[in-house]
Amino acid sequence: MTPPTTTPQLDSQTRPATDTGYAAGGTAPATTRVERSRPGWVGTAAVAVGAALLASLGTVGAVNAFGMPADAATSPTSQSAPLVKGDATVPNWVATAAAVRPSVVSVRVQSPDGSGGQGSGVILDASGRVLTNNHVVAAASGATISVVLDDGRTYQAKVVGTDPSTDLAVIAIQQAPRGLVAATFADSSQLKVGDPVMAIGNPLGLSSTTTTGVVSALNRPVTTTVESAQEQGQEQAPEQGQQPGGSGQAQPQGESVVTDAIQTDAAINPGNSGGALVDSGGRVIGITSSIASLGAPQGSQAGSIGLGFAIPANEAKDVAHQLIATGQVQHAYLGVTLTDGTATADGAQHAAAVIGTVTPGSPAAKAGVQAKDAVIAVDGRPLQGADSLVAQVRALHPGATVDLTVVRGDQQQTLHLTVAAKPANGG
Repeated sequence: MTPPTTTPQLDSQTRPATDTGYAAGGTAPATTRVERSRPGWVGTAAVAVGAALLASLGTVGAVNAFGMPADAATSPTSQSAPLVKGDATVPNWVATAAAVRPSVVSVRVQSPDGSGGQGSGVILDASGRVLTNNHVVAAASGATISVVLDDGRTYQAKVVGTDPSTDLAVIAIQQAPRGLVAATFADSSQLKVGDPVMAIGNPLGLSSTTTTGVVSALNRPVTTTVESAQEQGQEQAPEQGQQPGGSGQAQPQGESVVTDAIQTDAAINPGNSGGALVDSGGRVIGITSSIASLGAPQGSQAGSIGLGFAIPANEAKDVAHQLIATGQVQHAYLGVTLTDGTATADGAQHAAAVIGTVTPGSPAAKAGVQAKDAVIAVDGRPLQGADSLVAQVRALHPGATVDLTVVRGDQQQTLHLTVAAKPANGG
């Protein structure tokens, strides 16, 4: 790709955007897919990487602890105390694992034809609601979902709501037992590169597995897409593209899930999907959802290469609250299409999300965004292309305000924009 170096013109070799509801389009540094599962396992979504993996972007808003019913939730700006006391520079992982394991479950999906898979989940409250990935529970019609607690007890579960756009879902344990331990959530906007973390989940069916590492990077715009739902008799759990069953609403395959992700070197493998990424205090900072892969032969699985990704806790909490309250999620909306490009500002070249079209009456139109504008930063944080803007918008809640740094012609300016809820018709 040869982007322009002087003005924010469209790059003739970039792929056009197709979604005027979300910012869409962006770099293609990697081919992305959901990693195919071996029989019996729901694999973590895999991101097949190239030489330049992904780009960084901004943070998301604050959330509160989820140890209560949704109607009793505290202010979304509150911050929960750590479960485990101690110095984050010398984590006590033994104590952290002991505190968090009861809040992380295994999720099993069994289809009528005998195929199925496994993933992970995080207990949200004492009533038995569990947060997991959409691709874990988006199985074939008539599938049975089971939740296995840390102590081995197994219960049936049903889907409360799914959101393929963020790859998140909430399920509910049926006849939930007393004494369920709800996870405590941290404010993921406070994370810093180098923070110690632990991943807990069900990789390859090995329940309550813990791995440790650090936050390798923040705000990676990780993109995953759907493969075929079934092949050679194996059940594929799609990242996006709800199959019959689950919430009962079929979604088209081939659409992208773009996540403003936490990157970690804690080992994450197929089956970790929907599990917890926690800080040294035992608070959930993210929901593990995808891994980078160097590629694997057809029909086989990739494993950890030290590049795993998690959906930030703040975004996950917001989606979970909405799914519990209404069964669906309102997504932020700009009303533009995007491609990758560059722009020159202050004597330097910048990666940019270049505006293709602007929907009349949309938030972007109201803010004065114009076709061929090159967005180079959001709230002062530089973009690395269209996917960076996509990821940041998808992490926002409708009504949030952002400042877009735009290069128009040879002039740089700031546009103040309030995102709205995406229209039902997609905009």
